[in-house]
Amino acid sequence: MSDVRDTTAEANSFRNAEGEIWPSVIERASTAIRAGDGNDLRDLVEDLHEADVGSLLEALQPDDRPRLISLLGKDFDFTALTEVDDTVREEILEELSNDEVAEGVRDLDVDDAVYILEDLDHDDQAEILEKLPALERIALQRSLDYPEESAGRRMQTDCIAVPPFWSVRQTVDYIRDTPDLPDTFYEVFIVDPAHRLLGAVPLDKLMRARWGDRIDTIATEDHQRVHATDDQEKVALLMQHYNLVSVPVVDDSERLVGVMMVDDIVDVLDEEADEDLKALGGVKADEELSDSVWNTVKGRFPWLFANLLTALVSATVIDTFEASIQAMVALAVLMPIVASMGGNAGTQTMTVTVRAIATRQLGRANAWRVIRREMTVGLMNGVGFALLLGTMAALWSGVPGLGVIIGLALMIVLTAAAIGGILIPLALHRFKIDPAVSSGPFVTTVTDVIGFFSFLGIATLWLSRS
Repeated sequence: MSDVRDTTAEANSFRNAEGEIWPSVIERASTAIRAGDGNDLRDLVEDLHEADVGSLLEALQPDDRPRLISLLGKDFDFTALTEVDDTVREEILEELSNDEVAEGVRDLDVDDAVYILEDLDHDDQAEILEKLPALERIALQRSLDYPEESAGRRMQTDCIAVPPFWSVRQTVDYIRDTPDLPDTFYEVFIVDPAHRLLGAVPLDKLMRARWGDRIDTIATEDHQRVHATDDQEKVALLMQHYNLVSVPVVDDSERLVGVMMVDDIVDVLDEEADEDLKALGGVKADEELSDSVWNTVKGRFPWLFANLLTALVSATVIDTFEASIQAMVALAVLMPIVASMGGNAGTQTMTVTVRAIATRQLGRANAWRVIRREMTVGLMNGVGFALLLGTMAALWSGVPGLGVIIGLALMIVLTAAAIGGILIPLALHRFKIDPAVSSGPFVTTVTDVIGFFSFLGIATLWLSRS
């Protein structure tokens, strides 16, 4: 219980009730850095978790970040660099010498070291790797050779592997007596002489077994495994689906090369969700708050340009019905409502669809059922808002026919928005195009064009008969 109180006390001394770093902590760190006071800096950060050190780095001025690392020297845990924005990490690494980076990643887990090194220039990577011991260099190089965002890049290469003929006692003695085992593990893997994976034994099952049992007799049947070249999102979804805390990683010959841990998967799921959310908003997946103004402008401009083109299409539709708008000015007042309702409805359906595609919850097997569901939802919303807004428009304008016009238009546009919001992402996914990135402009165009065309088209027919 005392450990809990101590940890809480440390957290309260670093962060306020809202989880933000106390300004006094940032000021103390800045003062120590500018005074070159490494001792005070050590006193400040020595008991902090690496995630808190990462937060402190982000809170400091850019020039102070590499100076903090240099002042702390060997006392700085480079794991903290895995907890900061990519832009912040890249800026810090640019200011540090390759000798400092090599010394910093020397004692890290392979997955953390790879995370830090993977964005460096190839020449810097090679120079840093040359400064590391042979075994560490080989492990890091092997992971870096795997594709980006693959299991091979994310995995920990340190894992416990034993032959199938060992007893439970031999296995437990090995775990107790071997000093270079991973700090955290949940399973013992069974391999043949060629290091091919045969099975795995969870620790809880191992500790419940009799000492004399052969390890292969208590192995879990049909144990899940992934390949080093598998996409990290695929691995994350598999672990999420089967509630796994770790999963072995094998190469093309089924040899055990590493293990994916649940803490890495949490990061992957967070990254993938973050990418999808940004893409739906027209923001590059790698945009961070720490990016420069120019990089942010370059990233957002293409999406805004695409939206400009869709707006021009919508404007063309409006221009076609110019005479009707002149004949009834109220149409111009109500047009934005139709476009807004259609756009929002389309975005709702598109967001749910894109996320369902990303998490493998939506596919060919259930696509038609979901399409019918969304069509029904769109139609029911259309009827509800048609009655509501139609009544309001009729009372406001004193023209009952206007209520009928906007009511019918809303029913059409909300139904079309629901259909477009699901069919467009599905079609893009079918053609191997990321629906999170590309759906927005298409859905916007569909809802705007159909919304304006239906509203103004129905109004034109009504006016021609009046």
